[in-house]
Amino acid sequence: MSGAAKFKNNVKVSERHGAGEWLIERILLVALLPLGLWVASTGFTLASAGYDAAMAWFANPLNAVLMAITAVIFFGYVSLAWKVILEDYVPNVGTRGLLVLLLNVVFLVLAAASVFFIVRLALGSAPLPAGFGA
Repeated sequence: MSGAAKFKNNVKVSERHGAGEWLIERILLVALLPLGLWVASTGFTLASAGYDAAMAWFANPLNAVLMAITAVIFFGYVSLAWKVILEDYVPNVGTRGLLVLLLNVVFLVLAAASVFFIVRLALGSAPLPAGFGA
């Protein structure tokens, strides 16, 4: 057990390592803001375009790389945000650790799947295997 709790201005000082995670969240958010605006404007632009125009857009290497970076940053940010929520509202340490691990795996799989499908689109492959869902 640790020593006596430390207080500053009658408020308990955190004994954890949350400052680093807070800084990483802010950095990811600052990176995500312009990328999110870019994705939104692209979505509005491609909404009225046809399949060929969308495939041509993804064929541009800059667009594909920026979209993959956006996906990775987004899922990293969401992963950290959910970790903070779980740490705040799940009292049982074992359950909290298991949920954080599970969510990290889920967001890692989603980021990997996003990058995989973006690369497939950029290379001109169909987004799903032929006959899938038919």
